[in-house]
Amino acid sequence: MKTKNAVVIGAGFGGIAASLRLKKLGFDVTLIERLDMLGGRARVFQRGGYRHDAGPTVITAPFLFEELFELHGENLKDYLNFVPLDPWYRFYFHNGKTFDYRPSIEDTNEEIKKFDANDVKGYEDLLQTSKEIFKIGFEKLSDKPFSSFWEMAKQVPSLLKLKSFLTVGQLVNSKLKNEFIRKAFSIHPLLVGGNPFTTTSIYALIHYLERKWGVFFCMGGTGKIVRELEKLMIKNNITIKKNSDVEKIIISNNIATGVKLTNGEMFLADAVICNADPPTVYKEMLEPRFSKGVLPKSEKKVQYSMGLYVLFFGSKKQYPSVAHHTIWMADRYKELLKDIFESKILTKDFSLYLHRPTATDQTFAPSGKDSFYVLCPVPNLQANIDWSKEGPLLRDKIVKALGDTIMPSLNENIEADFWMTPEDFKNDYRSMHGAGFSIAPIFSQSAWFRYHNKDKKISNLYFSAAGSHPGAGIPGVLCSAKVIEKLVKKDFDIK
Repeated sequence: MKTKNAVVIGAGFGGIAASLRLKKLGFDVTLIERLDMLGGRARVFQRGGYRHDAGPTVITAPFLFEELFELHGENLKDYLNFVPLDPWYRFYFHNGKTFDYRPSIEDTNEEIKKFDANDVKGYEDLLQTSKEIFKIGFEKLSDKPFSSFWEMAKQVPSLLKLKSFLTVGQLVNSKLKNEFIRKAFSIHPLLVGGNPFTTTSIYALIHYLERKWGVFFCMGGTGKIVRELEKLMIKNNITIKKNSDVEKIIISNNIATGVKLTNGEMFLADAVICNADPPTVYKEMLEPRFSKGVLPKSEKKVQYSMGLYVLFFGSKKQYPSVAHHTIWMADRYKELLKDIFESKILTKDFSLYLHRPTATDQTFAPSGKDSFYVLCPVPNLQANIDWSKEGPLLRDKIVKALGDTIMPSLNENIEADFWMTPEDFKNDYRSMHGAGFSIAPIFSQSAWFRYHNKDKKISNLYFSAAGSHPGAGIPGVLCSAKVIEKLVKKDFDIK
C-alpha cells in the first residue's frame, strides 16, 4: 500500500503529539510551524543570561508525555526528569495571609485550619465530588471524539447527576465557607482560560487530577520537553518546517488535500491536522462557506478566554520565600473577573500568577539570581485597549505591587525585563482576539459544543488544539491528539 501523508499545522504540544501519533500509524508526517522554534505557547526566551518558559509551566499528567516516547520504543526517563513540587501552589492574599496547597492531604488540611477548621470536611467533600467528575469527564470523555450530538447525549445523565450545569465557583462555594479558601480552590479554570464563575463544574476534575498524579516541574523546563520531543520526531523521520506560515488549507471536492504556505510552497496530504486556533483556521485558512454551522451558535455569541499580559524578568537577588508557583490575589475576586471577562475593561487592580523556576532549577538564571515570569489576566482584544501605552504602565504597577509585598526592593533588582500582551498572542500565535486559551470553557462551548476534532463538512480535516475538544492546558491538548489518533485509525481503516 502507498504510504499516506499527513500535514500538521502548528507545533504546540497538541501538534507535536499528533505528529508522533500519526507517524506511529504509518503516515509520512510534515509539521509546519510559523515561528523559529517549536512549542507554540511553550516556546523559550533567552534574555540577559536568563531563560524563560513562555507559556505552560504546570505539569499535572506526565504519563501523557510518557505515552509519546513509549509509542516509539523510548523511555521518557532517559530524556526527561519530572520532579514533584511542594507546595504545589502558594497563595498570597491581599491581607498578607498565605495558603500552601501541598501534595499531602494532611499538610493541606493543616493549611486550611489556619483559616477555618470546618472547611477541612468541606475540602474532603470537594475532593470526592471531583473524583466522581474525573471518572466521567477525564476517563470517559477527554479522549473520546464528539462527532455527533448523540455521542455526548449518552453522557448527559451522568453529567446531570454530577451537576455539571453548575459553575466551578458554585460547586466550590457549596462545599467551602471561608472566603480565602473558596478563592484558592476555585482558581483552576483560570489555568485553562475560564472564569470560575461561568466555567462548567466539569473542570473541577482538576482537583482530583492533581491529587491522583501530583504537580510536577520538568528540569530544564517545558522548553526541555519540547527539545526532547523534537529530537524524537527527527529520529523518527518526521519532517519539520519552521518559519513557515500557512496561507490556506487546500480543499478539493470537500476533502482536505494539503496546505499552501504564504511563500507559495504547497504540501499535499491525505490528512490535515490543525494545532492552530480553530476560529483562525475557519476565518483565515478556509473559504467562508465552510465556517457556517461549525459551532451551534453564531460567531457573535462565541465567548473567548481572557487575554494575558506576561511580564518576564530577572532579579539581581534571589527571593527564596517565593514558591515555584505563587498565586498573588487581589482583594476583589468575582468582581475583578467580571471586569476582565464580561465588561472587558483594564482595571487598576489585578491578580497574578508568578512562576519562579529557579526555586527548583537554578539553570534558569545566573548564579545568585532568580528568573521570573508574571502572568496577569487581562481582557482580550475585543476590548478597546492601547497596549503600546498600557503595557509599560502595567509593568510598573506589577513591579510596585510585588515590591510592596512578597518581593521587597524589586524595583532596584529587576533587570532584563520584557513583556507580551494580547497583541503578541494574536501576532505570534494567530490567536483569535489575542485570547490566551482560544474559546472559553463554558458549558455551551464544551464537548460536542466545542470545535470538533473532525470537521463535519470537510473530510480528512482534524483539530488537535486548545479550542477543540477536550480543551486548553497541557493535558487537554495531549488528549486532543489521542482523539485524532482514534479518528484517523477509523477513517483510514488502520488496525
